[in-house]
Amino acid sequence: MKTIITGGHVVNEGRVADANIIIENGKIVEITPNALPTLPPAAELIDATGCYVLPGIIDDHVHFREPGLTQKGDIDTESQAAAAGGVTTYFDMPNTQPQTTTLEALDDKFDLAAQKSHVNYAFFYGATNDNLRTFNLLDDTRIPGIKLFMGSSTGNMLVDSYEVLEYIFSNCRLPLMVHCEDSAIINRNMAAAKEAWGEDPPVRLHPLIRSEEACLSSTRRAVTLAHKYGTRLHLAHVSTADELEMVGGHITAEACVGYLYFTQLDHERLGAKIKVNPAIKTPVDQFVLRQALTDGRITVIGTDHAPHLLEQKQGGCAKAASGMPLIQFSLVTMLELVDQGVLPITRLVELMAHNPARLFGVERRGFLRPGYQADITIVRPQCPWTVSKDLILSRCGWSPLEGHQFQWRVERTLCNGHSVYADGRVDTSYIGQPVAFNHQSSF
Repeated sequence: MKTIITGGHVVNEGRVADANIIIENGKIVEITPNALPTLPPAAELIDATGCYVLPGIIDDHVHFREPGLTQKGDIDTESQAAAAGGVTTYFDMPNTQPQTTTLEALDDKFDLAAQKSHVNYAFFYGATNDNLRTFNLLDDTRIPGIKLFMGSSTGNMLVDSYEVLEYIFSNCRLPLMVHCEDSAIINRNMAAAKEAWGEDPPVRLHPLIRSEEACLSSTRRAVTLAHKYGTRLHLAHVSTADELEMVGGHITAEACVGYLYFTQLDHERLGAKIKVNPAIKTPVDQFVLRQALTDGRITVIGTDHAPHLLEQKQGGCAKAASGMPLIQFSLVTMLELVDQGVLPITRLVELMAHNPARLFGVERRGFLRPGYQADITIVRPQCPWTVSKDLILSRCGWSPLEGHQFQWRVERTLCNGHSVYADGRVDTSYIGQPVAFNHQSSF
């Protein structure tokens, strides 16, 4: 059966145009001028009048917590939140329990997603000090890249041996996505803060403990190694203005929604709800990050979606868990920045759909093109609604955005041509597809 999306403003590859999108067997078969088409027999018509029709959002950075941490979230609940947020594809990080640092653990995650994920999925493989020989056994067509915690990590995925780092940077044939913070600097800052404030310093000090210096020290090391070996380095969740001066060419940068929307001053209002690693920094850093969305220094926008139970978010710098859930509200948050003039909607689509597909070599997703999978998000402007607890689909059950009124609403999310989210509900019977990669075609 054919599905026809009609009446909408289609945002794709730098243009906004009124057009129909015709879908069959899960793929886009035709994009035509926006006159109401003659419906073929048994066709489904989706009326997108007044809406903007976007390629499905690709989130390159999530922590869905499965396996091992499913009291916080799992592939089922977090992919429901993704669908409700207009996200049709996610790349999950390896710091689960067990960690995704063996071929068996990677296969297990794919098996879980094939049963539980309501949108499309892929998984990063994690680097450790002692799994380097497994890199050559990986199927490059299944994974977006290697994730490296360089200098600082939760859990025991820290890679701090210079010899190991040299091996990884010199041998990694895939995109290398790196979390850059310097643990020695962080530990020194934490010790000083505890001496002054006690065992659990106030959360407002988090940006001083996980400081700009800690980020810059680790990022400089990563960039130096990437230049030495020609590594395709992707800097995760850049949080400082100065780090942006190091990107360009084969060194790319991810901005995460939390750093674009909040500043460290918001700790006074939201406490540890916005405590993340690396820490959200100053209003100046936020301003420069926002500028970098349109000047080419930022390549992709992700979320670093990381649910914790609310009781785990209590306390200060030492006791409160780091991480926050954002995937359900990431697109509408960025559309608010569009309304504020921070970036045009065409650039938003570039950063949240086109560029993730290009950077990681995603096959036939990320664009509205004939022959591509029909991953499509329909959003409506000037449709006020407020984030309330009953709307939150992440298992953790809270959001730092509770009580905030948005002006844009996700009307419908199509994943492989199927309406996985519509009329405020997720079709939990639907299972997404594994993403295929062609790394020869990426940035």
